[in-house]
Amino acid sequence: MNRELVKQLRAEYPAGTRVELVSMDDPYWHMEPGLKGTVKAVDDMATIHIAWDNGSSLGAVYGVDTICKL
Repeated sequence: MNRELVKQLRAEYPAGTRVELVSMDDPYWHMEPGLKGTVKAVDDMATIHIAWDNGSSLGAVYGVDTICKL
C-alpha cells in the first residue's frame, strides 16, 4: 500500500472521528447505509477500523467501501 495514502487517511480519519457508512461491499456481513461509528485506527493496508454503533468492528476498506465524516 502507498505510504502517502496511509498517511493521508490517518490525518483525515484520526482515532475518535465519527463516520457514517455510505456503502460496504462485504458478502458475509450486511451493514446498512446510514450506520454510524467511531474510528479506532487506520492500518498499514489503509483499512479504516471502526467501532460501529451496532456493535460490529468491521473495517472499511479504502477503495471498496465508502464512509463519510460527520
